[in-house]
Amino acid sequence: MHTIIQPGSDLHQLTQNPLKADVINTSINNLHISQAQPLPHIISLFCGAGGLDLGFYQEDFKISLAIDISSAAIRTHKRNFDNTHSVAADLTDLGPNGVLQLVKAQIPIKSRIGIIGGPPCQGFSRANSKSTTNDPRNQLPTKYLEIVEHLKKHFSVEFVVFENVLGIKDKKHAATYCSILNGLNILGFNVAENELCSLDFGVPQNRNRVVLSAMRKWRGYSKVEPLKNTGLTTVRSAIGNLPPPAFFSPKLNPNDIPVHRNHWTMRPKSPRFHNPEMFNKATHSRSFKRLSWDKPSPTIAFGHREIHVHPNGTRRLSIYEAMLLQGFPKEFVLEGNLSEQVEQISNAVPPPLARSIAFAIKRSLSGL
Repeated sequence: MHTIIQPGSDLHQLTQNPLKADVINTSINNLHISQAQPLPHIISLFCGAGGLDLGFYQEDFKISLAIDISSAAIRTHKRNFDNTHSVAADLTDLGPNGVLQLVKAQIPIKSRIGIIGGPPCQGFSRANSKSTTNDPRNQLPTKYLEIVEHLKKHFSVEFVVFENVLGIKDKKHAATYCSILNGLNILGFNVAENELCSLDFGVPQNRNRVVLSAMRKWRGYSKVEPLKNTGLTTVRSAIGNLPPPAFFSPKLNPNDIPVHRNHWTMRPKSPRFHNPEMFNKATHSRSFKRLSWDKPSPTIAFGHREIHVHPNGTRRLSIYEAMLLQGFPKEFVLEGNLSEQVEQISNAVPPPLARSIAFAIKRSLSGL
């Protein structure tokens, strides 16, 4: 049976927008979900390149304001979300009142809003063996809640999404994690706690995250339960057909980068890239983790531009290859220098996972 897409229909509009059409998942079969009122405006904190935002955008939420400390990430955000007010600012310096003023400049007081974000997670990451409870980055979730509390005094906050690494639930961070759960409850939200793996949402990457979806109490909203989706499962299925990338050079002309302007990487200098036997001895090194063609990628991560090694073992992944392994649409473009792009893609929430969260929240808002 073939589906006929009628001009002007929801599905037709979806397929006309590349950023919305690239990830076709569960929501395509549920476009009949009706909203009694417009969806809440999205306020995105610690937005980064916009992976989480993209998932909500693909489910027809309006991203009204996005804030991140990285100017490169905000340039990326502005390029891909042209109807969003994207601001480069340190939320610690900006403070709750500074955020309030930015929100008030975009939408009327008392409007319905949803707040989404993933405070930087390096302080909680299990890959960071030197992390301690005193890491200043570990105070950012508290700052996030302070902003939620302040905005709630002036707007109708219908939901809050908090995304982070699983390490935030470890014993040494238990006090922080419990304070987030208790804080959301005290602020008047019912919290659904989900441990999600991007593999379960059509992303060929074994990336595990904890997501708190907090819905406003007394509204009768149903529990948020993201639906799993099928999709790409191996590195080969995502990047197997790409030509070799361009190597970084100060004189590199963007027009000489093949396929996509982010299909570039560092020129391989380590002897490991030229001696397979030597390389194989280092496959367990975090800095030289070589991907397997017929398996999913491990979590895309970065050190000093140390993105994972391509399956052929002769170079690191290109930025574009890493983007595809994160589930980003082919039309999405990252701004900034090579190091800034590596950081952006490594920190991003996979858009297909984000879209499933957004769709689950939309169902909850509809009472389904």
